Amino acid sequence: MSKNTPEEGGSTQRPLRLRLQLIALYAGGFLGPFGGGVVASILPEIGDDLGVGPSAAASSLTAYLLPFAALMLVSGTLGTRWGKVRTVRIAYGVYVFASLACFLAPTLEIFLAARVLQGSANAFTTPLLLASLAAATPQARLGRALGAFGAFQAAGQSSAPLIGGLAAEFDWRLAFLVIAVVAGILGAVGLPKSEAPAATTPARLRDALRPEVLRIGIAALLGWGALGGLSFLLAFRFEDEFGLSPTVRGLLLTVFGVAGILSARRIGILIDRIGARSSVMIGALGGAVLVSVVGLAGLVPVIAIAWFVAGVASQFVLVGVNAAVLGSAGPNRGGAVSVVQAMRFGGAALAPLALTPIYDSSPAASFLIPALLLAVVAPLIMPKQR
Repeated sequence: MSKNTPEEGGSTQRPLRLRLQLIALYAGGFLGPFGGGVVASILPEIGDDLGVGPSAAASSLTAYLLPFAALMLVSGTLGTRWGKVRTVRIAYGVYVFASLACFLAPTLEIFLAARVLQGSANAFTTPLLLASLAAATPQARLGRALGAFGAFQAAGQSSAPLIGGLAAEFDWRLAFLVIAVVAGILGAVGLPKSEAPAATTPARLRDALRPEVLRIGIAALLGWGALGGLSFLLAFRFEDEFGLSPTVRGLLLTVFGVAGILSARRIGILIDRIGARSSVMIGALGGAVLVSVVGLAGLVPVIAIAWFVAGVASQFVLVGVNAAVLGSAGPNRGGAVSVVQAMRFGGAALAPLALTPIYDSSPAASFLIPALLLAVVAPLIMPKQR
């Protein structure tokens, strides 16, 4: 019989279920960034409701991102060892519980604890979703699939502040109720089962920390830290040099994510032709030029256009590094992509700490230094394609 012979449930049900699982897989890429960024535009409302100031409420961003990035170093390996489908379903269940806790939280302390739990659960979904996508996709079409996944991630990141703000018009807590419902649906649908043979030995973290993976991870760290991670610097510049209002600043910063939504899938298709390393080099070199323009140009429209195109350049890097690590032949691909994703978000976390002091002394240098690192280090560090 052909390998396409229907399994349990009949020939009509299996394709429908598989289609739903693939949709849920991509939707999971949307949920992670959305859940992290949904508080960004509603911090004053959260602070007022919980009896604290906006600065204290802003710690909810760190409470989500810090465990998210830290646990991603090991979550892919552990999830592969425990089973991707089971791990992701449990993680969605924890995400539902944490989101409901955010919805009901009476104090800031409980709200922050729930955000920590949210970020921890998300660490066990994102890398395993990517690994499952790679397992369900022919190698020749991997870039296309990863590009579509990247577009969903960009959509989640870009829409989170807007949807959070709309929810706050009624009650900011409603945003977390919606997140809980969506996570519950995704957990119920599950993931496509891989047809790859089961590993004979448990997944090991040291297989994910091999030099090739770490080199790709450094490129991801620079690609996100020196591109998308610079949004806070651009916000500073818009305020200090041009006196733009918060609303205008927010709209201008959003064009970066919009560019990612529009371009990620097309970039993935291109990666299937030119290869992952070439994609990262295009994104790094082009991104370095665009970051320099963003930091030096004296006209807001020029900066806005450069920032939009920088969003395209970031997808060349981010989809490229995912394609590089998931397209490699090494063991423990789930753990490997987990390490790369952890380094990517680590770059975003390190950027404010490293660049804010430089901005205070020389705003231009705070853009030119990451541009130089991106142009020089990222192309050199990427492993050659086999």
